[in-house]
Amino acid sequence: MVSIANSSLNTRTHYDVAIIGAGMSGLAAGIRLAHFGKAVCIFERHNAVGGLNGFYSIAGRKYDVGLHAMTNFVRPGVKGTPLTKLLRQLRIEREEFALCEQRQSRVAFGPRGETSLRFTNDFAVLEQEVAQRFPAEADGFRRLVAAVRTFDDVSLDAKPVSARSIVREHLRDPLLEDMLFCPLMYYGSATEQDMEFGQFVIMFKALFLEGFARPFEGVRQVLRVLLDKYRAAGGERRMKCGVQRISRRADGVNVLRLDSGEEITAAHVISSIGAPETERLMANEVGREQAAPAATPGRLSFVETISVLKPQPADLGWGDDTIIFFNDSPRFDYARPGDPVDPRSGVICIPNNFEYGSGKTLSEGLVRVTCLANYDYWAGLNEETYRAEKQRWYRTVQASAQRFLPPLTAPTAFDRAVVATDMFTPRTITKFTGHLQGAIYGAPVKQRQGRTALPNVYLCGTDQGFLGIVGAMLSGISMANYHILQKG
Repeated sequence: MVSIANSSLNTRTHYDVAIIGAGMSGLAAGIRLAHFGKAVCIFERHNAVGGLNGFYSIAGRKYDVGLHAMTNFVRPGVKGTPLTKLLRQLRIEREEFALCEQRQSRVAFGPRGETSLRFTNDFAVLEQEVAQRFPAEADGFRRLVAAVRTFDDVSLDAKPVSARSIVREHLRDPLLEDMLFCPLMYYGSATEQDMEFGQFVIMFKALFLEGFARPFEGVRQVLRVLLDKYRAAGGERRMKCGVQRISRRADGVNVLRLDSGEEITAAHVISSIGAPETERLMANEVGREQAAPAATPGRLSFVETISVLKPQPADLGWGDDTIIFFNDSPRFDYARPGDPVDPRSGVICIPNNFEYGSGKTLSEGLVRVTCLANYDYWAGLNEETYRAEKQRWYRTVQASAQRFLPPLTAPTAFDRAVVATDMFTPRTITKFTGHLQGAIYGAPVKQRQGRTALPNVYLCGTDQGFLGIVGAMLSGISMANYHILQKG
């Protein structure tokens, strides 16, 4: 992973707020609090910021982790959306993120994607696609969209309801149902086979009603802006400095024991590392009967292959689609697979296929493919077998994904185009994030108010319940506002 140096000497032993984890939500919470004069420090166990949305280098090439696209994109002038709220709350100008829109994306179902729904950052495109391919469902789809638009997805008091049950009140065709759920689940669901309706609404708005965009430099651009804002506001951070334990003194002050053995104190703690992971840090404080996490870790993890190509993907005939969500089976099976990887469904992302502007292209071609994976299998391998299995499954995943792309002129064209590859697994996710079970989207049950067993210790990020990169940052902002700034 790429190291980014500390921002100060970090000599304090007491803070108004200690933040655990330098991912998107932790950085956003830190910026918001520092803007209001709080003495805040972010503690990060690793040597790089970003968490699930970071980057690393191999042989001089930089690889993004996590970020396929920033969801919730809206064009300038559109108000009252998550992106505009985020920019306002963190005092970021739109131009600083330098977001470039997608060309088009698709949901492709069938052995070779015979049934396809195209969508762009103009929602009318998806509406037209549904009406053409599922004419009997057009009215029901419009009613579903109306229900999504009017639902209060940011309420911290919303009761969980099955999204499948709500969607089936409006749609009867199981194929259309699965085609709508597939992108939303792959980009944000910690629940197998279903979603909580509030989560469904968040993701439906983020992907379909709003849309995809990406900075030309990828996630590095976003992280650079966040770090600059945090430093300018006076926030501190300590890298390669994890937290081992959280305890509470009799006077109500929180004590954080660091990996080094040092102890610091804080009036408030915001943890972005997940609910089960945070509960483990507090186990001694909340009683022996709760020594094991009360929050159930998620079961859903992924592999992702990354292929670097000498030509642009467009030169292979792959220049139209930005992101493709695919499934080859009669029903979409979103669950932890019994096999090491489930190549029947997944996500293909081609970062070259964003509209970067005239004459502006990435220096090399990139194709990323994500599939569901079995954490237990990958965690149990010895190193030699692990490397061999990564090579084997890289080939399997690539072969599966290419069924949903335009056919190549020659079967070996892709292999000849590849100049470098990499692949991460559930084991990689746990190593660099600490997420139990390699669960990218955290625990199935979200804590919308961010509360934990200890007063003044709060959750932000994935297990608070706001989804996507913009959602993660809004989670950090919301928890900082709700629990600390609004209470003075």
